[in-house]
Amino acid sequence: MEIDSAEYQLRCQLTGHEDDVRGICICDKVGFATSSRDRTIRFWSPDESNHRSFTTSKILLGHTSFVGPLAWVAPSEELPEGGLVSGGMDTLILVWNLSTGEKIQTLKGHKLQVTGIALDGSDVVSTSVDCTLRRWRKDQEVEVLEAHKAAIQAIIKLPSGELVTGSSDTTLKLWKGATCIHTFSGHTDTVRGLAAVPGLGILSASHDGTIRLWELSGQVLLEMVGHTSIVYSVDAHASGLIVSGSEDRFVKIWKDGVCVQSLEHPGCVWDAKFLDNGDIVTACSDGVVRIWTVHQDKIADPLELESYAAQLSQYTLSRKRVGGLKLKELPGLEALQTPGTSDGQTKVVREGDNGVAYAWNMMEQKWDKIGEVVDGPDDGMSRPLLDGTQYDHVFDVDIGDGEPVRKLPCNRSDNPYDVADKWLLKENLPLSYREQIVEFILQNTGQKQFTPDPSFRDPYTGSSAYTPGQPSKPVATKPTFKHVPKKGMLVFDAAQFDGILKKVSEFNNTLLSASEQKHTVLTEADMSRLASIIHVLKDTSRYHSSKFSDDDVVMVLKVLKSWPLTMLFPVIDILRMIILHADGAAVLSKHVNNANDVLMELIKKVTTSPPLPANLLTSVRALTNFFKNESYHDWLLKHRGEVLDAYSTCYLSSNKNVQLAYSTLILNYAVLLIEKKDEEGQSQVLSAALEIAEEGSVEADAKFRALVAIGSLMLEGVVKRIAMDFDVANIAKAAKASKDTKIAEVGADIELITKQS
Repeated sequence: MEIDSAEYQLRCQLTGHEDDVRGICICDKVGFATSSRDRTIRFWSPDESNHRSFTTSKILLGHTSFVGPLAWVAPSEELPEGGLVSGGMDTLILVWNLSTGEKIQTLKGHKLQVTGIALDGSDVVSTSVDCTLRRWRKDQEVEVLEAHKAAIQAIIKLPSGELVTGSSDTTLKLWKGATCIHTFSGHTDTVRGLAAVPGLGILSASHDGTIRLWELSGQVLLEMVGHTSIVYSVDAHASGLIVSGSEDRFVKIWKDGVCVQSLEHPGCVWDAKFLDNGDIVTACSDGVVRIWTVHQDKIADPLELESYAAQLSQYTLSRKRVGGLKLKELPGLEALQTPGTSDGQTKVVREGDNGVAYAWNMMEQKWDKIGEVVDGPDDGMSRPLLDGTQYDHVFDVDIGDGEPVRKLPCNRSDNPYDVADKWLLKENLPLSYREQIVEFILQNTGQKQFTPDPSFRDPYTGSSAYTPGQPSKPVATKPTFKHVPKKGMLVFDAAQFDGILKKVSEFNNTLLSASEQKHTVLTEADMSRLASIIHVLKDTSRYHSSKFSDDDVVMVLKVLKSWPLTMLFPVIDILRMIILHADGAAVLSKHVNNANDVLMELIKKVTTSPPLPANLLTSVRALTNFFKNESYHDWLLKHRGEVLDAYSTCYLSSNKNVQLAYSTLILNYAVLLIEKKDEEGQSQVLSAALEIAEEGSVEADAKFRALVAIGSLMLEGVVKRIAMDFDVANIAKAAKASKDTKIAEVGADIELITKQS
């Protein structure tokens, strides 16, 4: 069958992943693999009992965060059934043996999410948000290239042997060995997906909504326009067909630069790949893998096709809005059985797939039908409301001088001069501000070419629309945010001192009865000193004048070094509180900033696998408290990578307090790195905060602090673009829908930041 002239239909739906399916890897003719936000990789083999379908034959577990790019390793003596290479948000590259389902290599070197993997002979070549391209031989890193000015999003190997990378800097680069031999410019936003077209050139998919076909010389042969949002992936088939997947929920099939078919999905399409026979595999945000075919004998049965059509209809219905309200949230016709309370009162009810408005007729005591309520072509985005009236725009205007931020409403059809004058009078502000207000309205409503009507006269002053030379005062416009940016550091300053001392005494008695541990036992004098330390820490009113001796701190550090792991947590808690004492922190710093860094020793000790939750909790809280004292900021910056790596899985802990402590550590790091303008550090902390925000099992307070870190880094840091590439818009959208008020508010903050230019 000529697949380029037939229409694709659903072949089968494959379930198993518990979250977004992010990547697809075609593995010769033996099957294909998929990666997911659920941290797993699934290998799918043909289902022998159903010629239309595939079944999961292997589930690969090893990544600690969502998995993205995959590469197929052909069978060999070492890998008789072939292998896979995977990259994840956890910065790791894992090599898998498909015969056993076990990982056989862990490649660690990238500082941020791994975004692309290509095989070059026996070498693995990887790309990352850290802007580097790295080459791995066996299990060793042999080459690092600072390849692009921004995050690298994709890499492929061409049949001719060269490598091609695509980046958030909007370019593609062609590599021969370690040398960039050509840079392709033309896209206006991030280059997200790449594919080779043998004999023709390179395909690129971009956040600018287009797909381009390039010659290796850099000349654009075709530009394909049709998607209405970010295009994440692109692939080519020997038949000449091209397939693309997008945020707009459609897979599009292209022939000679023209879209010949669109396949709708109930969610974002992260990836789309051709099988050898021309069938298409798609990866969707609903966690389902779908296969589409033109082969009549493989098309799903009518019941499944009908079920999928109903699924799409239900999804569309769940997103449909009428009058700014979700259709599914509207009451049914039974709501009209309740009488109205005033003449003309309106009520919108759901009738089938539509919202219908009714008005209460007081005289006849019945609801009169007004008509169907529809939204405009902006896919249901509700118009902003102010004082009960809808407008096209409602802007925040900051007058300055300590004045409150004011709301300025306007519609696209309004004369901006009229709007400005009426608003200034309403707000009791000088009319001399008119010029700045008009300019602001024109800039923010896209009316840059607006020409004032010369016959226009101010209805209040009788003057024309604009009087040059009048004194005016600059009016700054500033969006208002509820929770970002975060200023200042958070600390854990509450402690059960009596309980801490009791637990230390209990552990000391246990050591006393264990002959092999007697050398670590605290003497009576030591216990007395410890009690004195706690007495000083208890009396917070005298923190400004009370002192610690070096012997006090040395004794605490000695216990931390010599006691068994299972007994450390109450002593770490004492250290946590010493850090908040000005003199205690100063004395401790001598032991932290010398050659024998006791703090790094402690971190390595308590994070040894498997770590104890009590040690994780107390040590993360202690580290968080160090941010309060500026003298430790250099140490925190110097060891940022080691600290974040050591505690990177804390957000997955079943202990909610550990989650909150880790999230607070991340937030404090965000504040510090923004202040220091450290781009690399901000990128790493952003990545960690996004992991927390995306994890469904994280408790609300921990998630809130991670979201505040994300918003702060985007607003005042230098990583907004990286955040956008990390799909932060969807994270904000999910947060806005939270039942937790604080999370919903900070989600709205982040959404507003994403919309700022």
